[in-house]
Amino acid sequence: MKAFAVLGSLFLLAGCATPVPRSLRAPDIAPVSVAAARAHTAPLGVRVRWGGIISRVINSPHATWVQVVSRPLRHDGRPRRARFSGGRFMARVPGFLDPAVYAVGRKVTVLGTFSGYQKDPIGRYLYDFPVVQTTAVHLWRPRPRYSRYYYASPWPWGWGIDFGPDFDGGGHEEDEGPGYWP
Repeated sequence: MKAFAVLGSLFLLAGCATPVPRSLRAPDIAPVSVAAARAHTAPLGVRVRWGGIISRVINSPHATWVQVVSRPLRHDGRPRRARFSGGRFMARVPGFLDPAVYAVGRKVTVLGTFSGYQKDPIGRYLYDFPVVQTTAVHLWRPRPRYSRYYYASPWPWGWGIDFGPDFDGGGHEEDEGPGYWP
């Protein structure tokens, strides 16, 4: 009986683990941050996995340039919510990406080779973007948004105080709220 309990708890723990998506797995990823690349201390040609929030998508005849505000990555490769950023970077994706799908504000993680720098304006400021030649791009699905407040129960057989999903706001908005949640 004890063996079944141990085996069941192992399966439960294994089910809670979220692995890195298959497209973003690589054995030779260098621990180079966007901040190190912006400081010109990162070597060119290393394989990196960076992610963040899409701030601009530019389609050219042979490639799509995705401008990303970097965020630290979680254990599964998803960008974290954070108040700070290591800076911005440009991801060069061969082919066409639809700007309606890869919309501003969506979370993205890229895998590729750090290949240099490109100067591009942000407003009137000329910004020096680190460039990643991508081999894989993973667009993250928005997570459901849950209410942190009590509300009246929507069930027809009575009223009460309940805590749960926020059904009146659509419930499936991006999880980039105005505050910082670790």
